[in-house]
Amino acid sequence: MSAIQIKHLYFAYDGQAPLFSDAGFNLDTGWHLGLVGRNGRGKTTLLRLLQQQLDYRGTITVPVPLRYFPQALDESQLTLNASQASQDVAQWQLERELNLLHADPDILWRPFRDLSGGEQTKVRLALLFIQDDGFALIDEPTNHLDLRSRRQVAAYLKQKPGFIVVSHDRDFLDAVTDHTLAIERQKITLYQGNYTTFTMEKQRQDQTELAQNAQLKTEISRLKQTAHAKKVWAEDKERSIYGDRHVKNSGHKGRGFISARAARTMKKSKNLEHRMDKEIATKEQLLKNLEKIDPLTMTPQPTHHHHLIVAENVQVGYDQPLFQPISFTLQPGERVAIVGENGSGKSTLIRALLSHFTGKQTGLLTLAPVALSLVRQQYPDNRGLLPDFAEKRHLSLEALLNNLRKLGMPRADFVTPIEHLSMGQQKKVEVARSLATPASLYIWDEPLNYLDTYNQDQILTAINHYQPTMLFVEHDEHFINEIATKVVRLTPLT
Repeated sequence: MSAIQIKHLYFAYDGQAPLFSDAGFNLDTGWHLGLVGRNGRGKTTLLRLLQQQLDYRGTITVPVPLRYFPQALDESQLTLNASQASQDVAQWQLERELNLLHADPDILWRPFRDLSGGEQTKVRLALLFIQDDGFALIDEPTNHLDLRSRRQVAAYLKQKPGFIVVSHDRDFLDAVTDHTLAIERQKITLYQGNYTTFTMEKQRQDQTELAQNAQLKTEISRLKQTAHAKKVWAEDKERSIYGDRHVKNSGHKGRGFISARAARTMKKSKNLEHRMDKEIATKEQLLKNLEKIDPLTMTPQPTHHHHLIVAENVQVGYDQPLFQPISFTLQPGERVAIVGENGSGKSTLIRALLSHFTGKQTGLLTLAPVALSLVRQQYPDNRGLLPDFAEKRHLSLEALLNNLRKLGMPRADFVTPIEHLSMGQQKKVEVARSLATPASLYIWDEPLNYLDTYNQDQILTAINHYQPTMLFVEHDEHFINEIATKVVRLTPLT
C-alpha cells in the first residue's frame, strides 16, 4: 500500500492560534484509521487540508484519489437522479451497495429530502464506495443513525478498503478501525489499534504525567527551600563581615575565608535557582495534553403540574401512521427516552408535541403549560454574535459563555458569528443555550450529535447531578441506560 505523507505542516485560521504547527506523520492507505480529538481541534480541517482545500505551509503528499463523505446532493431530486448527478454511477451499482447496507433500494425513487437521516447517510456511503479505488475520508457518519444502522454501517465499512473516519461513537470506532490518529492539545499521536487501545494508552500517559508532575512539585519545593536557606546564609555572612570593624585575624577563619565561602555559597544558591528554573520549565511541558473537564450547570425549575406530558393511543403520520399507538405519561423528575429505528417517527412525535406538525394525528397528546428548554437537530436560527444571541433569547450571557468554555470552545470562537463556527461548535451553542435556559421540562432531540466523548460525559454528569425532567431522543445506548427512567419504543406498522 502507498502512504499519505505530511511534513512540517503549519495551519491557522485568520486571527486564531495554529491548529497544526510543524506536524508530521505518515498514513498507510490500507489502514482503517480513526481520527479522534475534541471539537475544534482540527479533524475536519485536516480532511480539508488533505483535499487541498485550504492554504497551508509544509508538505502534504497524497498518492491516491480522495473521496469525501458527506457529499452535497440536490435534495429536491429523486435520490437516484441526485446520485447520478453527483457522479457517474449506474442504478445497479447503487442498489448493490444499498443492499449491503441493509437499505431498501426503493428509496432511490423517493426525493432525497424525504429520506430519513439514516437513509441519507446510507445513500452517501453507497456512493462513496461504488468505486473501490482511492481513499475515503468519512466525516461523522454515525450522526442520525439508529443503533441497528450503526452496526450495519460498521459491518459494511469493515469490508471496505482503506479510509479515515471521524466519529465520536466509541463502539463504532472500536468496530471499524485498526489505527487511531489523535489530535491532542499540543501534539498529534498515531496509535496502532482502535479507540479502546487509544484511550488505554492515553490514560497510561496521563497517569505518568500526573505522577511526574507530583514528583516535580515536591522537588521544586525542596529546591526552593534549599536555595533560600543558602541565599540567607550567604547574605548573613556578608553582612557580618563587612559590618564588623574588629574581625579577628585568626588563621583560616579570617575575613577573606568567610567572604570566599559566602561567595561560593551564593554561587551555589544561584546555580540552584537556575536549576529550579529549568525544572519549572520542564513542569510547564507536563500535563500539556491532559484534558480539563469541568462540570456543566443547568437551571431546572420546579413545577406544580403532576403530569407534564400525557399521551393516550397517539399516532402521527402523513398518508398513514408512522408507528403503532403509544401511551405514556411524564411526571416531574422522570426522563423518558423515545427510541426507534430511523424513520420511525421520533422527531415527528416531538414536533407534534410542540404543535409544529402539519400531518395527521390521532389520540390524545397534551403538554402542560410549563417553561421548556429544547435541543434541536437543526438550528438555522442560531446566528450572529453570542452577546446578541443571548440577549435575544433572554439568557444570562455569563451562564452561556461559562458552559461553552467548559464544553471546550476556545475564547477566540466567542467573537465568531455562530453560523461560521464548525458543526461541533454550533452544536455546543445549541446545548449551552438549553443548559442556560431556566425550564421545568427539557426536550432534547439527538443531543449528542457532533459532540466528542468528553462532552457526552459532561452532559451525563450534569443530568445525573441536577435530575431534570426530560423527554429525549438519542441513539446512544450508553446515554439512554445512564439517564432514562422510562423508555417508549416506536414500533412501525406491519
